[in-house]
Amino acid sequence: MNKTNPKADFYFNKADAWQKELKNLRTIILDCQLTEELKWGVPCYTFQENNVALVHVLKNTVRFCLSKVPC
Repeated sequence: MNKTNPKADFYFNKADAWQKELKNLRTIILDCQLTEELKWGVPCYTFQENNVALVHVLKNTVRFCLSKVPC
């Protein structure tokens, strides 16, 4: 697994629900060699300094939002 970011650890640790799903999603994302950051208060994953995806929890869902990545 790629290196986790302690700033993002805070977000994942404070989540009351979806702990198993968040852990699994985080592992998959980091295995893709993306860099983990915390932007806008949620985990943001980047590649070559471009935003690729965000992960955040809403009441009944875990959201994995992809950004447009320049080719």
